[in-house]
Amino acid sequence: MDTENSTLNWFRNAAPYINDLRGRTLVVAIPGEGFEHENFRNLVHDLTLLISLGMRLVVVHGARAQVNRALESTGIQSRFYGNTRISDRDTLEIIKAAIGKLRFEIEAAFSQGLPDSPMARSALKVISGNFVTARPVGIIDGTDMGWTGKVRRMEVPAITRALDESSLVVLSPLGTSLTGELFSLNYLDLAAEAAKALKAEKLILFRDQPFLEIDGEAVYDLSINQAEEAAEAIDSETLNCALAACNAGTPRAHLLSYAEDGALLQELFSREGTGTMIYRDSYEVVRRARINDVGGILGLIRPLEKQGILVRRSREKLEAEIDHFTLVEVDGTTVACAALYPILDEQGDTIAAEIACVAIHPEFRGGGRGAKLLQHMERQAKALDLPEIFVLTTQTEHWFIEHGFTQVEVSDLPATRKSLYNIQRNSRVLRKRLTKQ
Repeated sequence: MDTENSTLNWFRNAAPYINDLRGRTLVVAIPGEGFEHENFRNLVHDLTLLISLGMRLVVVHGARAQVNRALESTGIQSRFYGNTRISDRDTLEIIKAAIGKLRFEIEAAFSQGLPDSPMARSALKVISGNFVTARPVGIIDGTDMGWTGKVRRMEVPAITRALDESSLVVLSPLGTSLTGELFSLNYLDLAAEAAKALKAEKLILFRDQPFLEIDGEAVYDLSINQAEEAAEAIDSETLNCALAACNAGTPRAHLLSYAEDGALLQELFSREGTGTMIYRDSYEVVRRARINDVGGILGLIRPLEKQGILVRRSREKLEAEIDHFTLVEVDGTTVACAALYPILDEQGDTIAAEIACVAIHPEFRGGGRGAKLLQHMERQAKALDLPEIFVLTTQTEHWFIEHGFTQVEVSDLPATRKSLYNIQRNSRVLRKRLTKQ
């Protein structure tokens, strides 16, 4: 029963993400190794599910593992300039054969529909073709790259028509030229160009590892600036591809593991995710609350109210006091909040402030968001030229002490606030002196 409830709750929580992505275009890049992994069957099911949920899907596939193996079997040596393959005439013939074989295998994988499988009754149409016009890379530092090419143009109207019909579009790393020649393409470059040309909402980049690691620590999300700094120390083709896409206008790029079952669904439809996300816009923001944020704030504070950590507030009271609240928003979801209430003297002048109703979603604790929120509260108080702020708490005094507050007596509260002190709650009183800006 617990498993059933967990599944129901997960699906319900996924609904807002599904609604946001319905009708949006997602470009998914999978390396050649991913198609040979035992989890590829599950990935096919998950990608098909996305289309069933109304998402527009373009799959870009690599084939380096297959090409290398085919070249080795024929005795042709693979040659690279950096990470780019040099394609002479003989190599190109092997590349064409390996990519063509893999493309048909991909189409077959997405065409299955056994009654007892997750793809039953999907009737998915897979569309591929000469959607990409290419040009030769040319000569780099004296090295003739042969029939290795770059994307020159994409047939966006043709791809869009296929997506409008709920078809899956498959792009292979080959491009035709205006002279009728065929060029080998880097599939990651092709994926970034596809995301740009199709104005994709997301670029999903599969690789063997789920997370980028910086100094041995897994990284869940990076802004463009942070990712560019990381790219100077990390040699990662997928990271470079994510940066290229985001710098070209794609809002999000996600690095996921093709070996992890359900990674795609978990990344797209839950807050915590299972990979590293590169984002170009304000993925996480701290801002003043608005009236339409009341529901999200209530969702944060109700569990803490039940535990007696926070004083219960009705929706009506919260709506009336919403101007006092500041919140942390991650990808459009409220994950933390706090309120700053003015403390007035008998003449009605503001002489201090009280921080109250501090709440952080359990999944987002430990990431420094509480400290960030507290800093914003303090800046607001300083902007009002207030000398001190107070906190009344029953269970979190040590956290506030760690952030510069000291415990004082109830008698140290301003008279107007002291008269409202709830003796039954017996809250600790903490104070922080504010320095002038």
